[in-house]
Amino acid sequence: MYTTKYPPFAVTVDIALFTIRDGVLSVLLVERGGEPYAGAWALPGGFVDPDEDAEAAAWRELAEETGVEQFSGHLEQLRTYSAPDRDPRMRTVSIAHVAFAPDLPEPAAGDDAADARWWAVEDLLGHGLGEDRPALAFDHEEIVHDALERVRAKLEYTTLAAEFVAEPFTLPELRRVYAAVWGTPPDLGNFRRKVLGTDGFVVPVRGGGAASTGGRRAALYRRGPATTVSPPMSRS
Repeated sequence: MYTTKYPPFAVTVDIALFTIRDGVLSVLLVERGGEPYAGAWALPGGFVDPDEDAEAAAWRELAEETGVEQFSGHLEQLRTYSAPDRDPRMRTVSIAHVAFAPDLPEPAAGDDAADARWWAVEDLLGHGLGEDRPALAFDHEEIVHDALERVRAKLEYTTLAAEFVAEPFTLPELRRVYAAVWGTPPDLGNFRRKVLGTDGFVVPVRGGGAASTGGRRAALYRRGPATTVSPPMSRS
């Protein structure tokens, strides 16, 4: 009979899901309906079942707690969080994920979540907001900070900014993604050179155009096959 001196511990998942709503970078949170941290806001997530992998668990927990079903946007593992005291119930190791996509729906709280809503990242992580700023459960503020930095860095050296906009899109719409994620828009000239000069970053939509406020027609694009931007686009 196999025995071990090590106490049992659980594996969990958390998912930091971002989208842009009304020009503002937002992250999806749930209000916890039970202990620990009842009434506090947290990232969607939960325990990994014995018969599933971490990514499957992340999609399942997202759907169960928020009603947001699996989508075609970007999802990747962020990192593992394993501080011994991160969960007061027992020793847990969380595999955190970061994801983003355009036009994500309003959430509907389910399972053990009392509520679910999109929070503007600047409201959630900003300074000087006093009582309006919620305290996040567990170590989820650290996870949100890490996930935000991952997304910001990704936009420097990859083409993933296009995953934040619905197709077809214009270059001004794509530039507003950088402004929302970085907190400031990239230099217009450098932005156009990077996007249009990187083969396969965007692909023109033939015959497509969208009327602008000035009456001119802006060119429409879709995502191209390129995945990297080299040299990277400056965040300054």
